Amino acid sequence: MADTAGSRARNRYTVEQRRAEILNATRDVVLRLGFGGTRVRDVADELGVSNGLIHYHFASKDELLAETLRFAANDDIARLEEAVDTARPALERFDRMLRNYLPGPGDVSWRLWIDAWGEALRNENLKEISQELDEAWVALLERVIRDGVHEGAFTCENPRASAWRIAALMDGLGLQVVLHRSTMSRTQMLEHARTLAAIELGLERKAFPARR
Repeated sequence: MADTAGSRARNRYTVEQRRAEILNATRDVVLRLGFGGTRVRDVADELGVSNGLIHYHFASKDELLAETLRFAANDDIARLEEAVDTARPALERFDRMLRNYLPGPGDVSWRLWIDAWGEALRNENLKEISQELDEAWVALLERVIRDGVHEGAFTCENPRASAWRIAALMDGLGLQVVLHRSTMSRTQMLEHARTLAAIELGLERKAFPARR
C-alpha cells in the first residue's frame, strides 16, 4: 500500500511539472502572439509535443489561456505579499508595495496584463481570472492600509475605497509607462502614486521616503 501511495504521489508531481511546463511555454507564446493570436497548436509546437498532450491537461484553449494568466499573476501577488509581510513600519510596507508594482524594463507581467485586459472583453474565462487577480491586488492594498490605521500611522475612513482608487491610478499609469514611454516614466508613476496615497492615508507628501 505504501508503494502504491508513493507511486501516486510521484505521478501527481509529474502531472504538476508538466502543467507548469505547458503554462510557461504558453506564456512565452502569448508574449509573442498575444492572447487572441495564440492557438493550442502554437503551444504544442513550442514544446515539441502533440495537441493531444496539451488537451490532456487543459480542456480547452480558453482554459489554457486563463490558467496561464493566473499562473503568471500568482508569482506577482506572491512577490507583493513578500514585500509587505515583514516587521516594518506601515508606511514602509505600503511604499514597498507601490515600488514593487511599478513596471520594470521589459516587464513581462505588465505586457501580459495589458494584453489580457483587452482580450477579456471577448473571453469570459480571461475576464473572470483578471477580475479575481485585480481583486487580490486591491485586497492586499486594503490589508496594508487597515494595518496602518490600526497602528495609528494612517488616517483613512474607507480603506477599501482608498485601495481601489490607488490601484486604478497605478494600473492606468502603468499602462502609460509600458505602452507610451514618452508620456510617463517609472519615476513619474511612483510620484503620482505617492501623491494620491498621501491624500488617501492622511499623510503629508514628504512622509514618503526619497528612495525611488
